[in-house]
Amino acid sequence: MDFLIYLALVPALGVTAQWLAWRTKLPSILLLLLFGVCLGHFVVQPDALLADLTGGDETAGPNILFPLVSLSVAIIMFEGGLTLKLGELRESGSSSLRLCTVGAALAFFGNTLAIHWILAFGWHLSFLLGAILVVTGPTVIGPLLRQVKPSRRVASTLKWEGIVIDPIGAVLAVLVFEEVVVAQSAPHLSSALMSLAITGTIGVGLGVAGGALLTQALRRYWVPDHLHGVTALSLALLLFALSNMIAHESGLIVVTVLGIWLTNQKHFDVEHIIELKENLRTLLIGCLFIVLGSRVNLTDLATIGLPGIGLIFALIFIVRPLSVYLSLLRSPLNYREQTFIAGLAPRGIVAAAVSSVFALSMESRTDLNIPGSEQLATVTFLVIIGTVAVYGIAASPLARLLKLAEESSRGVLIAGADAWVRDFAAELKSAGIPVLLVDTNYNKISQARMAGLRGECANILNEHAREDLEMSGIGRLLAMTPNDEVNSLALRECRAMFDSSRLYQLTFKSKNTAGRRGLTKNLMGRELFGEGLTFTRLSEMHAAGATLKTTKLTESFSFADFQEKYGEVTTVLCAITSEGALNINTVDAPLVPAAGQTILALVSSTPVPDKHAVKASKKRPEASEAVDSNDKSDPSPNDGEATA
Repeated sequence: MDFLIYLALVPALGVTAQWLAWRTKLPSILLLLLFGVCLGHFVVQPDALLADLTGGDETAGPNILFPLVSLSVAIIMFEGGLTLKLGELRESGSSSLRLCTVGAALAFFGNTLAIHWILAFGWHLSFLLGAILVVTGPTVIGPLLRQVKPSRRVASTLKWEGIVIDPIGAVLAVLVFEEVVVAQSAPHLSSALMSLAITGTIGVGLGVAGGALLTQALRRYWVPDHLHGVTALSLALLLFALSNMIAHESGLIVVTVLGIWLTNQKHFDVEHIIELKENLRTLLIGCLFIVLGSRVNLTDLATIGLPGIGLIFALIFIVRPLSVYLSLLRSPLNYREQTFIAGLAPRGIVAAAVSSVFALSMESRTDLNIPGSEQLATVTFLVIIGTVAVYGIAASPLARLLKLAEESSRGVLIAGADAWVRDFAAELKSAGIPVLLVDTNYNKISQARMAGLRGECANILNEHAREDLEMSGIGRLLAMTPNDEVNSLALRECRAMFDSSRLYQLTFKSKNTAGRRGLTKNLMGRELFGEGLTFTRLSEMHAAGATLKTTKLTESFSFADFQEKYGEVTTVLCAITSEGALNINTVDAPLVPAAGQTILALVSSTPVPDKHAVKASKKRPEASEAVDSNDKSDPSPNDGEATA
């Protein structure tokens, strides 16, 4: 195969696998590995391709691939560090610390015993592989958490464990390799502790120094905005390489600490840096698993046979539960939360990369004669495939069984809590749709709570406030405040929480639809309910007596019958299918209600002319909530315009 075609094919396969995973709800890593194995088995392996390019040099593949793999893993770990907020440690700090220390030690010894007894490996190789398999991996944990959406405390604990334990596992593997495998003897405790202290000090020190340097450079405007992302990336890669040159595998500590430092400093916004790394991370994960998966020989996997399946069973059902339950004894997490954590430990790209590096190292050293060392990478990939498949399939049912996640993400987060919005939320709740209202006005939130609705008095634009929201079962954002600018900003700030297809807002007011003083359409999410249905318009209809009505359509009572009964001025807001799925009416995809669906509509008792300005104070007590923010008669100018 032409090398250029191969270079183009790998990212294309990676994106295709992740798109299929999104469509089928299967774990993306599993599909990536399957695509990679098929590429290597039916088309070409990268080692053979690189050997041909270099005139038959059999070492060209590993020598070229693994530095690139190491740098890619560094970028992934850097991006993982950028997602770790220290504020999350209020709920999950002690649990995460226990899992990354006591839990890691228990997993190390449990893995080692299982490998030695089940695969009949020697103690030296068992210790090394046991250390490698301590890691879990943010490349797998992150997508699974987004898919399952467990409770905030559980998600935070697993996220911190998955990112922090990767450099710990890599450093532990290095110590075992140098102290046990190379020395071919029992580990010397003082030497191991000294190596650990040196590695940790170098990693943390360089990470903090790099973070402080970059913070000063960006806050003093020494670097232009368009270079922020690439500057942070370049610094992370440079520090990773320098740190690894000083102390092997300390680079993973450096990039993780650097990411944590940057995302928790308060001097400048790192959102644009995070966005760049997220896109790069997605591409790198796809390419890495395709390339590394294509190096796996199916014959080697089959050679391991039943013992390999037995090892996967032992790691999933014995080692992981024991290490979690013992390390979390008397922790703040309850038994259900501990059980879910015990049922989620898939291995990811770090395990694959580290095992491949050590396998290459042992192959290249003639002084090391470790029986079974040629199976090191193969066993690791078998564990990755097995754990990703089992945990990927079982995670969602387990979370629902333990009541740590909703059946689906059909719930809605609503920005705004005015009178008609509360009535809308109440109808959704009555139909079985979870609803969470967020507004800065305490009176509105109080009335929502008195009506039995979940409400939080917070600013949707505040990052910390968003992080504190309980989002289990929530899959959409509806921005329905009186302020168009706040609605648009809310959607932009919540892009990391929801897919763009699930971000909705009310139509811009007339003042914002034309002219240079208005807002442009690219700032709008999916336009809610229908053309011209602004916040003011809906408020006026509600103030004039329009009511929200939920109706089940049947074969004998169709939507046409509904319109005939209640008039054509009826506005359909959303529909709920017989399976309980929520479909929201939008300008770009108008609903066509059908039999079997339950529709929620705003039914007007008296049609309101488009130009009619209702003085809501004459209609119902909450007048100020229905008046346009530019109306001089609004008795409470601060109420609504800043509502979020």
